[in-house]
Amino acid sequence: MKPLASLVLAALLSGCGLQPLYSGGGSGAVATSLTRIEVAPIEGKSGWLMVNALTDRLSAGKTTPLYRLEVKLDDKISGLGVRSDDSVSRERRTLRARYQLIDLANGAVLLDATAGSDAGIDVVGSEYATIAAENSALERLSGIVADQMVSRIALYTRRTTPALTARP
Repeated sequence: MKPLASLVLAALLSGCGLQPLYSGGGSGAVATSLTRIEVAPIEGKSGWLMVNALTDRLSAGKTTPLYRLEVKLDDKISGLGVRSDDSVSRERRTLRARYQLIDLANGAVLLDATAGSDAGIDVVGSEYATIAAENSALERLSGIVADQMVSRIALYTRRTTPALTARP
């Protein structure tokens, strides 16, 4: 019974047009296009973390760049919970990014999009512990937002593969 169910499932999936995003692995069209993207510098600590996260995920710097990714970050911490003594008991850190993929040959903006995420932080009696939690949240958020950006760029690349990968 299980082999029959597997065959039916395989037949249904093959008919839906589902295709792997990174077909061809590291030498596939999408992966190759991602290595051709340089990440422009971003100001501040959150910018440094974001550049590192994006560079790691894009494998940037391994080939001559054809595209530049420009990112503007909005990093905010806001108080949520309030104790009876009017002190904040919980914070929310929000990291939002507006990014553009730019063709270096002609300066055209190929993709203009946003990504973002937020994290909750408990405010405890130790100021050091609270600052450490805020920093940890920023590191996690940088990775999450970078993943969102790379996924969106990869989807864009997949849809426009002939245009982006035809160049030397």
